[in-house]
Amino acid sequence: MLKKLLLSTIIIVLTLSLSGCELALFDPKGPIGEQAKDLILISTGLLLIVIVPVLFMSIYFPYKFRKGNTKAEYKPHWEHSTKIEIIVWLVPCLIVAALAYVTYVTSHSLDPRKPLGKDEDTLTIQVVALDWKWLFIYPEQQIATVNEIAIPVNKPIEFLITSDTVMNSFFIPRLGSQIYAMAGMENRLNLMASEEGVFRGLSANYSGFGFSGMKFKTHSVSDEAFEQWVDKVKASPKVLDEPTYQALTVKSKDNEVEHFADVDPLHFKKTIEKYTGVQNGQ
Repeated sequence: MLKKLLLSTIIIVLTLSLSGCELALFDPKGPIGEQAKDLILISTGLLLIVIVPVLFMSIYFPYKFRKGNTKAEYKPHWEHSTKIEIIVWLVPCLIVAALAYVTYVTSHSLDPRKPLGKDEDTLTIQVVALDWKWLFIYPEQQIATVNEIAIPVNKPIEFLITSDTVMNSFFIPRLGSQIYAMAGMENRLNLMASEEGVFRGLSANYSGFGFSGMKFKTHSVSDEAFEQWVDKVKASPKVLDEPTYQALTVKSKDNEVEHFADVDPLHFKKTIEKYTGVQNGQ
């Protein structure tokens, strides 16, 4: 049994080391991602206090008290141990208390609606989930993109998120928290990139046939590079008017990146109100 367990462990370690898998949550590129990683490690460490001894005992006890071990002490009438009772009750209680404290603290410190800077220093990006693509609107720059965003490094970003289809989940693993996009509702997510790079974004909630291609790239760049990117988008011949948007709402898979030089400043608001009845005077 011990040999089989060791062999299984070796196979798992080799598989992970050779697979080239990207552990994005453990290589964060922003302050929220760093805190989320710490929370995962702390929670895992607390749980290992129970898991490691249990795994050890599941191997040690059968081995020690096997039929062929004549040196093992035999106590057929044993039924109580105060020491064991203290350990099996006190340790879990302490772990639960520690997890409760960590959960309470991080529920406030990692609140997705909590601003990361002053309003005047924050870049706002409006996000609309479609089938199966992401529409991003920069209200201050009056531009829009599909499946691509650019953000200045070390600048607070406030994402205003909704959906013009079924529920999705907006997630940039290296930057931090994910949050749901729901029709008729506005969710807010504050993130920041602490270094330059290109980070993968995705929908973390299954939403149908084209779900696997509902991905986008987040370009974290310098302030100068961000302004150049904005100018590039503004140079696009496309405009996000109503006919163009209706074409975007048509279901599509693996949608290409698109840039729009102009957009209705009330488009995001109208998308939400479409499901709340405001446009119909209700």
